[in-house]
Amino acid sequence: MIFHAFLIKYAEIAIKGKNRYMFEDALVKQMNIALSKVEGEFEVKKEQGRIYVFCPEQYDYDETVEALQHVFGIVGICPVVICEDQGFEQMAKDVVSYMKNCHPNYSGSFKVYTRRAKKSYPITSMEVSAELGGRILDEFPDASVDVHEPDLTLSVEIRDKIYVYSQTIKGAGGMPIGTNGKAMLLLSGGIDSPVAGYMIAKRGVKIDAVYFHAPPYTSERAKQKVVDLAKQVAKYSGPIRLHVVNFTDIQLYIYDQCPHDELTIIMRRYMMRIAEHFAKESRCLGLITGESIGQVASQTLQSLAATNEVCTLPVYRPVIGFDKQEIVERSWEIGTYETSIQPFEDCCTIFVAKHPVTKPNLNVIHRSETKLEEKIDELMKTALETVEIIEID
Repeated sequence: MIFHAFLIKYAEIAIKGKNRYMFEDALVKQMNIALSKVEGEFEVKKEQGRIYVFCPEQYDYDETVEALQHVFGIVGICPVVICEDQGFEQMAKDVVSYMKNCHPNYSGSFKVYTRRAKKSYPITSMEVSAELGGRILDEFPDASVDVHEPDLTLSVEIRDKIYVYSQTIKGAGGMPIGTNGKAMLLLSGGIDSPVAGYMIAKRGVKIDAVYFHAPPYTSERAKQKVVDLAKQVAKYSGPIRLHVVNFTDIQLYIYDQCPHDELTIIMRRYMMRIAEHFAKESRCLGLITGESIGQVASQTLQSLAATNEVCTLPVYRPVIGFDKQEIVERSWEIGTYETSIQPFEDCCTIFVAKHPVTKPNLNVIHRSETKLEEKIDELMKTALETVEIIEID
């Protein structure tokens, strides 16, 4: 069956009051961006409290649905058949024809829900629903009407034309990208950080990212793995500016100068400093990490407090209360898991202490960092000046 349009359903946007139009406009913008990658001229239009996607005569249905499923803010996608308004009798024929095409030999319970956007229509909504229900029962004798808990709801909207739909495809949910500012994601090649980026983006936050590369200890394939992860996240979040920082000299210097049980914490603190530098340059309102309490030694509450201390921007940790299996399941859902488990190590896994401190004392950490003062500023300056920027579409 050929569907002429898609009705877009949203949830939270509907309760935004006087600012609702701003969120709707942001959603329309993101839908247009997503559909621009699908062949054909689509028209995204707001009509009387609804958002519709009007489709060209020829288009790829599956590709269109997939594009819309990656747009945050959409909770449901309803494929719509549009018929000319040629009076009630023709409408009844068109609705029965729709049922025969979309639900042949239907034998479950159903109800007809009618909405009259065209208030001049001579029959009330309840009368239309009752009459159409009777016509459907005539054609589907094994079906039954249940207005309270039907197996199928057939929706009929009377506008300048007749819109008929009965299916709702699940959308990504959340809020449209760009409605809640921008933040900087610390993106590694692991499972957790792409999920963290996805979850923050789902709340309407535009994201950029920073990746710490340590050649020759980390390979070009490790870097490409992170680029691939950024591309997966960008399917939902929109374009990402990825900052690739050469962290090798800083890591080696910390390794030579500081106690090895403190390596992870001190390296992490310098990563946060660098990430915050680029975040402020990009006018981000915070940092995002994939840390989860207790998952590794650097993610105890004491360790998180120690890394937080070097930041003036807030640090958002959307998976902080998740266990590993919950994060893995989410990574499967968003399509990043298979890339994340590729065996290419990132800089966080190269210089790992055998017995890392789990409850770092900030005074001790400060004393250890004074050993770096001779050279660290110069190394930081070089790392910032030699950053590679990769635009992820």
